[in-house]
Amino acid sequence: MGEILIKTSDLSKEFRDKKAVDGVNLTIGKGSIYGLIGRNGAGKTTFMRMLCGMTEPTSGSIEYKDSGKPDYGRIGALIELPALNPKLSAYANLKLKCLAYGITDKKYMMEKLELVGLSLVCHKKVEKYSLGMRQRLGIALALVGDPELLVLDEPVNGLDPQGIAEVRDLLTYLNGKYHTTIIISSHILEELAKFVTDYAIIDNGKILEESTMEDLEKRCTDSIVIKSSAPDLVAEGLKKMGIEDYKISGKKTILVYTDTSRSGEINMTLAKADIPVESISVAGADLEEYFMKLTGTGSSIR
Repeated sequence: MGEILIKTSDLSKEFRDKKAVDGVNLTIGKGSIYGLIGRNGAGKTTFMRMLCGMTEPTSGSIEYKDSGKPDYGRIGALIELPALNPKLSAYANLKLKCLAYGITDKKYMMEKLELVGLSLVCHKKVEKYSLGMRQRLGIALALVGDPELLVLDEPVNGLDPQGIAEVRDLLTYLNGKYHTTIIISSHILEELAKFVTDYAIIDNGKILEESTMEDLEKRCTDSIVIKSSAPDLVAEGLKKMGIEDYKISGKKTILVYTDTSRSGEINMTLAKADIPVESISVAGADLEEYFMKLTGTGSSIR
């Protein structure tokens, strides 16, 4: 990681007797696209609201750059649904935000609308906009003031595949051209994997894992698939080899989460023990499967 933009230390937020965010320690590099992965109620939105100064932490700290306090004028945010006036046009909504920042340049406003692909329909009332168009307008509002950090909470939630692709392309463009640091949360794990550089998995307010997406992709390939008519016997054989990290999936499949170079050793050991094996191969788990394994849940993140 290069220059650090944000570092949180034991960051917590408690509502009555429940900790929505519990001792979070994260390091976010400048110029990264940082994905925050978690189910509803995991603590994503509360964490983001603290980063943007929308809510005060109960305890812990947030350090920006050289241990300085944040300049909230340099942070753009889209937390939950964008605050739009449906009776006004997109241009009028954006103009109100610009005026609040002391910006009166019409060219500047049109540039922001063009950037999110709304310049041709900017005089149309927002109530006539699709959900995807509203999300893109929300991002345009967040870009007013040319923020160094863009914080987006579920910006692709409810969008169709085309809308998701449009938002993804926009964020990739902003990061590449302007080096904007982006923190984004989403339920659509496979979509995040297409463009984020780093990620953290949060569950019940705690960070379970923080790493680069490149490292995650490597871990998702570290599984051995065994097909056998006797999965219970295979499980016993694995335990004797000291392998405890496996899962019986269905009637004949055992997923083994270990170094894939051990597949030959496993096959030979099972054969010597007369345990029937129909096939043994290496396969990658998708991001959602990895999440369920890490959190110990048997249900989808969605």
